[in-house]
Amino acid sequence: MKTNVGGIDRALRIVLGLAIIGAGIYLKSFWGLIGLVPLLTATLRFCPLYAPLGLSTCTLDRK
Repeated sequence: MKTNVGGIDRALRIVLGLAIIGAGIYLKSFWGLIGLVPLLTATLRFCPLYAPLGLSTCTLDRK
């Protein structure tokens, strides 16, 4: 797995993930679990959607 999520992208994913989870808790909806996806991709620094599209927001070429 090659790193393809950079610093700003990672921070935005964490904020978005926490916001979605918070909204799900506030609204008492299981849809808040969708917030785990951006949190997971931020934690792993890998986005499976970026890979086949050849995208990367990472400035350094990490392996």
